Amino acid sequence: MRCIRISLLVVSFFLSLAFVFGEAGSPGPVTTTATTAAPTAIVIGFVGGFVKHDNRAHSTVQVVEHLRNEHPAGVYVQAFENRHREKAHKEILQRLDLNHDGVLSTEEKRKARIILFGHSWGASAGVSLARKLEKEGIPVLLTIQVDSVSKVGQDDAVIPANVCQAVNFYQLDGIVHGQPQIRAADPDRTEIVGNFRYDYKANPVHCEGYPWFDRVVVKTHTEIECDPKVWNQVEALIYSKLSPEAPNAAAR
Repeated sequence: MRCIRISLLVVSFFLSLAFVFGEAGSPGPVTTTATTAAPTAIVIGFVGGFVKHDNRAHSTVQVVEHLRNEHPAGVYVQAFENRHREKAHKEILQRLDLNHDGVLSTEEKRKARIILFGHSWGASAGVSLARKLEKEGIPVLLTIQVDSVSKVGQDDAVIPANVCQAVNFYQLDGIVHGQPQIRAADPDRTEIVGNFRYDYKANPVHCEGYPWFDRVVVKTHTEIECDPKVWNQVEALIYSKLSPEAPNAAAR
């Protein structure tokens, strides 16, 4: 069965912006505090390149901070370096394990409300983590990729069947550019909301607080990373999944 779609209002806003502006060290320690109920949602953001998880100049970190301010309780939100995917995985397993017996039951997995997003290597890390969760029978509500660049051995183009919805933002200029086309491993289970291209030669963005290498050598890859048009949409998509009425990924 197909998952419940994002609200028409959010998607309408999302598509209209895409049409106008484009072509259609180490994270904090894993928490060990016992909890009695699953969080409303688990939101993991992966930063790209060699960026630190707490570097506030980068949009992934800014989105994480915004979400924390808007949802101070009941929603776990954290940024991780893309190379610390396993730490993020352990955090997810721990937070889903309500009775703390070290084994996830079918019911604990069913209650999972997981959102994964990121930029560059971080975007690819999110897809890789979703694929690992698929092997464990854990559903994912949403993945969002921004100019996704895969490392050796990763596949950021095929979205695993445990993901309810997936969105891809990309640009094609410069020596580093994103994955232009994501597709579902199982279209009956995963909705690809869209692959949305941005053109920064036609619509340049000024990025403050970034090293000269980012602004000069990988200019357009950096511009999509600091483009508020893109990241406002990222936040809107995540917020649509954090509302109390939003179903979990198992409700297909």
